[in-house]
Amino acid sequence: MFILVNLKAYPCDPVAVAEAARDVAEESGIRIAVSPQAAHIERVAETGVETWAQHVSPNAHGSHTGSTLAEAAAEAGAVGTLLNHSENRLKLADIDASLDAAERAGLETCVCGNNPEQIGAVAALGPDSVAVEPPELIGGDVSVSTADPDIVVDAVDAAGAVDEDVDVYCGAGVSTGDDVVAAQDLGATGILLASGVAKADDPRAALEDLVAGL
Repeated sequence: MFILVNLKAYPCDPVAVAEAARDVAEESGIRIAVSPQAAHIERVAETGVETWAQHVSPNAHGSHTGSTLAEAAAEAGAVGTLLNHSENRLKLADIDASLDAAERAGLETCVCGNNPEQIGAVAALGPDSVAVEPPELIGGDVSVSTADPDIVVDAVDAAGAVDEDVDVYCGAGVSTGDDVVAAQDLGATGILLASGVAKADDPRAALEDLVAGL
């Protein structure tokens, strides 16, 4: 299982979370990555934790003020990027262009979708992975693997019908080790979470709980 911690724009210490994630990953042998704000990518990457961008823009070098250039994210230390999160939706053409940008920069990609139908559509664009995240469960206390396990199963099937090489992650409401095990049992190969770690009083303890059952 892959655990990807999205720090969003929460008022947490990105370096402290990154150090905790690095240490738990090393001790458990579980792959854990942290996705900070673009301005914090270099500081987070310097901890040695696997670092992902929260987004890269669908453009190359040029007159694109305010964009997050894929090449700049990679130079800062990112090795992957999220795309099309529910809080930063993209048109299908822009997802495709952002995937091209990430490929140019050598970034691994995970494209989010709200439901199995969207997962099938974005899987057809050739990302490394997709993450199913029903918006109504994001930031809540109930994980999608518990609230609606059929969505996870159907998302795995939808992606597999298009491209069996695309990994499927489970997001929205994931916060405990039981949630991670449930997602794995439903066919997911990773989880995407945010507040369960970023808002935790003790991020290390939260991460240790997430990997306890793996």
